Order: sequence, then C-alpha cells, then structure tokens
Amino acid sequence: MNHVRIAAISDHALDVDAHLSAVDDPALGGVTTFIGRVRDNDPDAQTPVVGLEYSAHPDAEAALRRIAENAAADAVGEHRVVVAVSHRIGHLDVGDAAVVIAVAAEHRAEAFAVCRAVIEDIKSELPVWKRQLESDGTTAWKGIGG
Repeated sequence: MNHVRIAAISDHALDVDAHLSAVDDPALGGVTTFIGRVRDNDPDAQTPVVGLEYSAHPDAEAALRRIAENAAADAVGEHRVVVAVSHRIGHLDVGDAAVVIAVAAEHRAEAFAVCRAVIEDIKSELPVWKRQLESDGTTAWKGIGG
C-alpha cells in the first residue's frame, strides 16, 4: 500500500482540500491536519514580520517523501495510515500556508502521532531554508531546525 499520497515542494499556494481528498478513505476514521502559516512575529525579530521567502535544495521533495514514509511506517504495524504533505517555497505573506499535512488512520492516536512526527521531522531534516522579512527591512536566514 502506498502510505504517501502527496509529498510535494511547491511554489504555488497549498490546497488544504486537495490534501484532505488525497487521504480520504472510508476505512480510516481518524483524520488530522496541520497547517503551518506565516505569522506576523518572531521572538528574534525586532519589528513585525511581513513575510518569508523559502528556498529548497533540489532533493527536498525526495526528502519530504522519505519523512512522510518513515512516519507512516513507524505507526503502521497492523493499522493503515496515509499521508499527504506539501511545503511551499518562494515568497509568502503573513497568513499564507507554508506547510500542509493531512493524515488518515484507523484511529485518532495514530493519525495524531504520524502528523506530529511529520512536522517535527520537517523542522529538523527537510533541506528548506527561510529568509524572514521584517517591516523595517531587516532580514534573517533560518535553516534546518530554525
């Protein structure tokens, strides 16, 4: 069974409904989502954050698929789990979705666990970098884990 239905790096707006549709399965009763949005503040910022610019290594999409596959495999055992995940690159404004994850599983515990594992591994392993843009023109680069 293909546990990963979507694993994409995209320079287009992310479609939450497409991710939910990708994991839709009448045998799977627990569906979780995570949407990581650009916020207007950061503890390291001196002025309001007005946007982010994401860039990715050419192998980022393969790395994202591996992250999703590993998270699903860890939870599967005798249960079914499916994952759809995308990360946006390019310029994003405050409020835009940078990451969308949808997970469906037989039970809620597996769905929550896989969803959390995917986002935590994205933050620590995905070769995507962001440049934070502040209202005063200040910028700051943040890499993997940042």
